[in-house]
Amino acid sequence: MVLIAAAVCTKAGKTIISRQFVEMTKARIEGLLAAFPKLMSTGKQHTFVETESVRYVYQPLEKLYMLLITTKASNILEDLETLRLFARVIPEYCKSMDELEIAENAFNLIFAFDEIVALGYRESVNLAQIRTFVEMDSHEERVYQAVRFTQEREAKNKMREKAKELHRQRMEANKKGGFKSPGYGGGYGGSGGFTPSVGDSANYVPEIVKPVYASMQKPTSSGSGAMKLGGKARDVDSFVDQLKEEGETVVTSPLAAPGVKAAPISPQIINTEPIHLRQEERLNVRVSRDGGVQNFELHGLVTLHISDEKWGRIRVQLENRDSRGVQLQTHPNVDKELFRTRGQIGLKIPTKPFPLNTDVGVLKWRLQAQDDTALPISINCWPSENGEGGCDVNIEYELEQDDLELNDVQINIPLPIGCNPVVNECDGQYNHESRRNTLVWSLPLVDASTKSGSMEFSAASSTPSDFFPLHISFSSKTSYAKIKVTEVLFVEDESPVKYSVETVFFTDNYEVV
Repeated sequence: MVLIAAAVCTKAGKTIISRQFVEMTKARIEGLLAAFPKLMSTGKQHTFVETESVRYVYQPLEKLYMLLITTKASNILEDLETLRLFARVIPEYCKSMDELEIAENAFNLIFAFDEIVALGYRESVNLAQIRTFVEMDSHEERVYQAVRFTQEREAKNKMREKAKELHRQRMEANKKGGFKSPGYGGGYGGSGGFTPSVGDSANYVPEIVKPVYASMQKPTSSGSGAMKLGGKARDVDSFVDQLKEEGETVVTSPLAAPGVKAAPISPQIINTEPIHLRQEERLNVRVSRDGGVQNFELHGLVTLHISDEKWGRIRVQLENRDSRGVQLQTHPNVDKELFRTRGQIGLKIPTKPFPLNTDVGVLKWRLQAQDDTALPISINCWPSENGEGGCDVNIEYELEQDDLELNDVQINIPLPIGCNPVVNECDGQYNHESRRNTLVWSLPLVDASTKSGSMEFSAASSTPSDFFPLHISFSSKTSYAKIKVTEVLFVEDESPVKYSVETVFFTDNYEVV
């Protein structure tokens, strides 16, 4: 086929978006689009209309038309199949079929159109591939964003420390009658090793602090950069006001002198111990509708959060019962030999503590597999034509790992545009989201006692391929990789200390295509 252009227009003939695929003048395209409403015949069910030079292939979308302009020599069956794919793309990016929504999502739709047709010829792509290509997900961008977030968080921590330092220095000045400008030291750049080291840490001020820090510098008569206090502690107040603008919570300390604001209180983790560990696992899976794992990738991370400096010098004992070949990697500052021989997470230099009041990643792992037995849950979807122009769909799930407890399981089943499914049988709950053209099958808990279930429904005006790809999501408080924190010990005498653990296992992307 040779496809000249694709457009979305109103039934009155107004063009909302249009994409041209072959070289042709703008006036020619505008003329073809303007001629389309005049060629429409009322009361007829045809989905195409021809002129002497081109063929218009169209599909109604509520108050709009999805329109393709092709040459008369193109294959009408291929034209109709391509038109159906174009029509399925629109609800993928638009919540409703109205003119405003189409215009707001014009760029995403144009990008999707370009993935379907190149130089006038249909590309061999499906809806799932189009979604992936348009999303343009970048691992490098995610890494960059994570690094940037960490740097901003560390800068804010240093701002809080600086505010405390200023308050302490002022209190000492009130007692001694003088004030000495403090150096900016401490932190974990030189001790814990989990933040970038600074050549001259005594004079280092984070980038986010410099504008405020510089505004507090008052030249003395000798021209030095020493700080000068006013009668109402304007320096501290302006610094704390800057913290408030950054979104930090600042409260007045009962021990503070009148007119002086206390340092901001660091946010604390609720209902956790001073030593808190978080074990997080993210799962990405792509499974073929005919069986077979196309992609299976699990990423795990253990982070350590210490909120009291007296618990800084510790070691974390882990138990690893994995038998699938998980690839483990410790943080560069963690003693690898200690982890290899004893299964403990500890710093290379035992005399130095872990960083305080920050989430430190100490261990990560990765698992890839191509075997169906690696799946935590399997989904089997069987759509079959019922001879009435629609399909009967049988779908079932089965828990593949009996030791897992999956919470809030949702199976999202795509539907043709305008389809109202009739559910005949369902374990759990279901909800038809008509604006998204999706049937959502919800299961609050899937475990060894509810390890399988099914749903049956029928859908008119549909084909078996309309119900793919399926998207599955869930969360769990049990670890998939069989890696567990068993105890936390002091470095000096290896005596156990109290700690808390949070385990979460969830899906990033799980689809049946």
